[in-house]
Amino acid sequence: MPMFGRAATAGKGTVTGPVPVKKPIYRHLYFWVLIGIALGIIVGLAFPQQAAGMRWLADLFIALVKVVIAPTIFCTVAVGIAGMGNLAKAGGLAMRTMVYFTVTTVIALALGLVTVNIMQPGVGLNMSFDEADAADTIAAVEETEGGISGFLRAIVPDSFMSAFVDGQLLQVLLLAILVACALTMLGKRGEPAVRALDTMSHIMFGVIKIVMYTAPIGAFGGMAFTIGEHGSKVLGSLAFFMLSFYITCVLFIVVVLGIISRMAGFSLFKVIRLIRDELLIVLGTSSSESVLPRMMVKMEASGVKKSTVGLTIPTGYSFNLDGTAIYMAMGAIFIAQATGSDVSIWTQIGLLLFMVISSNGAAGVSGAGLVTLAASLAAFGDVIPLAGIALIVGIDRFMSEARALTNLTGNAVGTLVMGRWTGTLDRERLREVLDRPNSIDMDALMSYNDGADRGEGADGAPEGREETASAAPAADGAPAADGDAEPDGDRARVDTRT
Repeated sequence: MPMFGRAATAGKGTVTGPVPVKKPIYRHLYFWVLIGIALGIIVGLAFPQQAAGMRWLADLFIALVKVVIAPTIFCTVAVGIAGMGNLAKAGGLAMRTMVYFTVTTVIALALGLVTVNIMQPGVGLNMSFDEADAADTIAAVEETEGGISGFLRAIVPDSFMSAFVDGQLLQVLLLAILVACALTMLGKRGEPAVRALDTMSHIMFGVIKIVMYTAPIGAFGGMAFTIGEHGSKVLGSLAFFMLSFYITCVLFIVVVLGIISRMAGFSLFKVIRLIRDELLIVLGTSSSESVLPRMMVKMEASGVKKSTVGLTIPTGYSFNLDGTAIYMAMGAIFIAQATGSDVSIWTQIGLLLFMVISSNGAAGVSGAGLVTLAASLAAFGDVIPLAGIALIVGIDRFMSEARALTNLTGNAVGTLVMGRWTGTLDRERLREVLDRPNSIDMDALMSYNDGADRGEGADGAPEGREETASAAPAADGAPAADGDAEPDGDRARVDTRT
């Protein structure tokens, strides 16, 4: 028996129909995002002063996405949990999810500590720093209540609407879980509310589809700003530390996530190919939040049951930040090495245990990892100088990109693993999608999302059924053409047009 338990099999649920015609490369989002990134690099190198003022393009794109993230998470999580119809089942999924996230976070922190101690990027630098460079970060830490009590207090919003106004994902997640529990207890009386929330989530996905047309512009602005503002710092004394961090992130993805993926029965590199659009957007914007809704839709279309995706992805964005964990561990020890501070192995273990908690809840927004690192250093200020955070403020933008890419990959793998572990993964569909990633028509899914809800059998596994799915409904309400029939029920839409 597989180590992750019984997996749902597709039965007759194998995607049928002719192999879709390959889209021209210019019709893929990743093509235009790559162009945006390339142009941003060119402009940043050729016109650094002007490029330094283009950050607003990336910030505007991220802000547009963040407008709908909170309502999307609320609706999706509430519908997913309420759709289970069983609070015990939802609790079991939540418990397994947290166990998996905690284990991977500990591994990421440990790998970061091991790598930074072996490569020793800060030893011998004896760098001085200007505390004024870290003034804003330190001020943000001082305004935040630390410890477990502060973390728990931060989860509870001041009011129902304040969680959405402030964009606090943990608070939104808590409200969604509470509402889902209430809807489940209402039984049939709560079904109209569940349908309304489901419709609202479809509307939010439609808005995201429109916003994604501006992704190449956001990637251009973000990359131009990064190169124009901080390009020279890469060539300085911090280059080896950056290289050490990148190597560690690659090791975590290839080795740790690669082993986990193999144990779960799928290929890591095929998963990376599947989410290449999202990875490129994150590379350009340095924010994993910018693709959160797209990731939820893509994971559902890949064979993971909606209820599992609805709980795992949003939770992972707060509790499964592997890249941030690596950054925190390496950043703390690098500052100690660069300032000549001696940190014993037992202190490093204590730092690791503290960071397991402090890393949770760090948002996927660019720069949040720096504040989280500063909060951890504040707890060990007698060993590692907090003001030493000024040493890496200037290169945080470059580190943010690697953090976000690692976080996103970890959440994609984590969602598939949780689907396998809980038996809510249609393995035949996943195999089909990984072999033919272009068979997922994201335009149709983001517009209509008819395939977001998976049928569920008596044992909680997706019901197998034959399907021939279309990329979009026929225009003006006309009957679908042959081969473009609507799928039975709410299967994930897969483009099979010829």
